[in-house]
Amino acid sequence: MINFTLKQLRYFEALARYGHFGRAADACAISQPALSVQIKELEEALGTELFERGARQVRLSSFGEVLAQRVRDILRLVDELADLARASQDRLAGRLRIGVIPTVAPYLLPRIIGNLTRMYDGLDINVRETLTSKLVQDLLEGRLDTAIVALPISEPSLTEVALFEENFVLVRPDDDDGKPVPSRESLREMRLLLLEEGHCFRDQALSFCNMRSALPRELLDGSSLSTLVQMVSAGIGVTLIPEMAVPVETRSASVSVARFESPQPSRTIGMIWRKTSPLAKQLLQISEVVRQCADTMPARSGSAMRAASD
Repeated sequence: MINFTLKQLRYFEALARYGHFGRAADACAISQPALSVQIKELEEALGTELFERGARQVRLSSFGEVLAQRVRDILRLVDELADLARASQDRLAGRLRIGVIPTVAPYLLPRIIGNLTRMYDGLDINVRETLTSKLVQDLLEGRLDTAIVALPISEPSLTEVALFEENFVLVRPDDDDGKPVPSRESLREMRLLLLEEGHCFRDQALSFCNMRSALPRELLDGSSLSTLVQMVSAGIGVTLIPEMAVPVETRSASVSVARFESPQPSRTIGMIWRKTSPLAKQLLQISEVVRQCADTMPARSGSAMRAASD
């Protein structure tokens, strides 16, 4: 009989995900030697090596590749058992793992966490901020309970709940204040600053401008909306940002903000979770909290954000 523990499977999954003993140990909140011992014991129990160990990183062996997917399925089912027990309680409590895209997290997340902690005593909120593709993967593999993203995602195994729509605005140097707002066609002739590859907001901005690709001289990439706005302030170009980011990102920058004529560029923000999640009822309640948080944001007063059901 092969004997191994659930803890060892979690350590194995972390090492498979990070490909590095140090980072995996940090993620598991244990020391690197302790992680190495547990992995070695798991390999001995299974009678085969699970990783190819290099000087700087480790790679899954052929058997390890097969095992990794099975282990992810096992861990997801184990977590769903815990969720099932939590779902049977009257109040949501315990760990709640929320993912948020970077163009939403700094502006909406503080309100969400504040409201949830006041409403649900004993709720332990864990947040992961990263790109949509990584959030979807973490959600499907059971490392997240829900995520706040731009819709649609169009993943058959996920529930999508639209919460609100939000317009994009044009940010340009302060000297341009009062000038006519350029059309989307004119934007293609300007030096447009956008988030780097992988951000869904970049794709949405390019779609508005009808730009599938562009020459390096036409586009400059930034890692955050803050970087883009500061580059505009320095006179390097113009950019688009979501309405909710305006109060935060423009308060210390010499820029002007202008709205486009209708139809304005916009996005739909919503929540997603696994259709099999036992917490579906509670997550639907949380989605209403997120919607209410969006309603009370300063940008809401300008009617730039509106309920997705409107």
